[in-house]
Amino acid sequence: MRIARKRFKPEPVKIKVRFNDMIRVPEVRVIDENGEHVGVMRTEEALRLAKERELDLIEINPEADPPVVKILEYGQFKYQKDKEERLQKKKQKETEVKGVRLSLRIGEHDKTLRLNQAKGFFEDGNKVKVEIILRGRERQFVENAFKVVKGFIEELHKQSPLRVEQAPTKQENKIIALLAKA
Repeated sequence: MRIARKRFKPEPVKIKVRFNDMIRVPEVRVIDENGEHVGVMRTEEALRLAKERELDLIEINPEADPPVVKILEYGQFKYQKDKEERLQKKKQKETEVKGVRLSLRIGEHDKTLRLNQAKGFFEDGNKVKVEIILRGRERQFVENAFKVVKGFIEELHKQSPLRVEQAPTKQENKIIALLAKA
């Protein structure tokens, strides 16, 4: 019995944002809640100004000289940051490698079926791994397997433009090629 396991994906490192008493620099450049530049002042004064307005003092750019802080509500700021991250993640497309398995004695109909599959994978924005597994006496006819894979790549190239990322190579009892959309 085979158990399917999820691949380990490390969680991205969350960048901590300093706010209120966590800001330890002597001077800061302050921007108010309306986005207007207030000026450079001592951190204690900026904190007092934020507390008068019943808001938080949030460090926006710690690398600047002096660091830039903004007077905002921390919950609202955190929500906006999370929203931006979700939007960026949504726009990101992760490419997968889809496999198409051929055989040394593949029929013409099966070959066209695999060509259509590969074309569909390219349209979805995925890469295609073409492979032939050589069994038993087939291992003695490696040249024929290379011909089948190269013929498949040529047929696929006629139908849609592609880029060969890994030319057909022999790895133990397999012939493998990796293709991507051009």
